[in-house]
Amino acid sequence: MDAQLFLLLNNLAGQSLFFDKVIVFLASYLAYILIALFLVLLLISQYSRREKLQILLVAGIGTIIARFGIVELIRFFYHRPRPFLDLSVNQLLASNEWSFPSGHSAFFFALSTAVYLYNRKWGIGFFTATILMALSRVVAGIHYPSDILAGAVIGAVIAYSVYYFIRDTST
Repeated sequence: MDAQLFLLLNNLAGQSLFFDKVIVFLASYLAYILIALFLVLLLISQYSRREKLQILLVAGIGTIIARFGIVELIRFFYHRPRPFLDLSVNQLLASNEWSFPSGHSAFFFALSTAVYLYNRKWGIGFFTATILMALSRVVAGIHYPSDILAGAVIGAVIAYSVYYFIRDTST
């Protein structure tokens, strides 16, 4: 079922040069915009200095643990090849790391969760952008849907855990 859903989404690629460029932008470059937007929103927000530091800590610690801790630990023990190595795909991007779980999804779902826990409106925007990024990585041929789902769960759970740990220790 994972491969079938992958092929369904990946078959959207290769139909239009414009669409492919949008997918590559979302899959590769939206990440930089989200990080910059997070920092700008944090700077211009009306939160106190202490609250801003707390948001930055939750987002920073959550993303680092999710992406560079949990994802890398799983990849150390479980080596799932990228879809383009196993299937005939419309490949728009390449990567030489293992596919499962998605590091991008873990990082950006952790960031989106941290933002959401402090500001629901901003959080919904971050989640929307993160979902677009994650789905575009499937369309681009470098992740299976289950890679994305696993990364999303890891990121959200870690950020949520960090949020409650930091919130409890700061009160």
